[in-house]
Amino acid sequence: MADDHSEKVIDALRDNLRGRVVGPRDADWDTQRRAWHLLADQRPAAVVHVTDADDIAAAIRIAAVHGLPVMAQPVGHGATPAADGTILLRTGALDGIEIDSERRVARVEAGVRWRDLNAALAETGLMSLPGSSGDTSVVGYTLGGGLSWFGRKHGYAAHHVLAAELVTADGDLVRVTRESDPDLFWALRGGGGDFGIVVALDLNLLPADGMYGGRLMWPIEHARDVLRVFADVTSTAPDDLSLWAWLLNLPDLPFVPEVARGHWLVAVDVVFLGSADDAEEFVRPLRAVAAPWADSLAAMPAHAVGTISQEPDDPLPGMLRSVLLEEFGAAAQDALLDVAAPGSASPMGAYEVRHLGGALARRHGQDGSAGHVDEPYLLLFGGLAPTPELAEVVTKSIEATLAAMSPWTSDRALPNFSSGEESRRFHSAETLTRLRRIKNRIDPRGTIRGNHPVARAEPFGA
Repeated sequence: MADDHSEKVIDALRDNLRGRVVGPRDADWDTQRRAWHLLADQRPAAVVHVTDADDIAAAIRIAAVHGLPVMAQPVGHGATPAADGTILLRTGALDGIEIDSERRVARVEAGVRWRDLNAALAETGLMSLPGSSGDTSVVGYTLGGGLSWFGRKHGYAAHHVLAAELVTADGDLVRVTRESDPDLFWALRGGGGDFGIVVALDLNLLPADGMYGGRLMWPIEHARDVLRVFADVTSTAPDDLSLWAWLLNLPDLPFVPEVARGHWLVAVDVVFLGSADDAEEFVRPLRAVAAPWADSLAAMPAHAVGTISQEPDDPLPGMLRSVLLEEFGAAAQDALLDVAAPGSASPMGAYEVRHLGGALARRHGQDGSAGHVDEPYLLLFGGLAPTPELAEVVTKSIEATLAAMSPWTSDRALPNFSSGEESRRFHSAETLTRLRRIKNRIDPRGTIRGNHPVARAEPFGA
């Protein structure tokens, strides 16, 4: 976009919005355009810190006049190249949370992060469906499906959306429910941010009864035995139990517990919706492998679940990939251990295997575009790449992992764990066709853009 055009857009935004507008000529431009995912070198046309729905509507109308798309980005954990050339809306000021305990409903605005919602629910006896990090935005996570610690029991977070308040491509604020617009309501629950700028979601809350969870960790020499037991336990696990296995190459950084810095470890994270006594039959085989180096398993409140995996809150230059596994038997485990080369000078920071299944795999007629996932395991892997040289090394390790695990890998992916892949990997052909039809109905010019556009990027207005 030419400089004079850019300045006209920025001037129009500043004249019509209350929130701060930042452009390429501002001194802090590089800081303002930066996502949490530091390797996403996104190049928007402008960054706008919106204060309310009126700011969002005004930004969308100005974008349409000047031929630019608009994207919301509360934090940027899932940043992709789709942000380039957009008017990028920062929604952090939209931080309202309203809890109706009697109706078991939470209204959550677009800037709220999971740690905030979890804290708001702490004294209510209710819970939502958070993931592994308290730093991600509730709305962005949920629009992408929302793979929760409690997903095996309760399905995707998107399945629990009751209503969405959003600003459309025409700049209108609307409330979308199953009754008001069934197609759009279906699309919003798992189809991403391509259908409007969401101001708030109404979420169905669930009783927070008992929970037992934490992390078991062992020296890396026990990795093969731990993975064998992990696979055995997950093959017959009840829906109340979620296990995530890790091979961890912990860096010497402040967010890592000092005693673990610079070591390879194998770990299993545990969440059980029930008592410690009932969980013991599933945990006992893991403890029997060898005495854990660390054991934090205990009764805990549901709102503390985001602390189990100890994911960093500070932005990092990480490279992450994910694949869905059709099985995780002994051959797949051995292949992973061979390529990970734990204990070596591998540049990879972590390999994580999440057990899926349960409610995530069940088909429900009105669950929304998140649908279901047939594959029983999700493998995530990546490493830190603060320099181009390290990025090249990590890229080669990622490619080696993809090749090694290909015999057990499906051709699908999950949008909240993918950077830049095409949306056809996230949805069935039938689902993607329906999403594109809805997109064309409500936003034929492509004014609104999500992290993973449901159609291939085309020139604006094409």
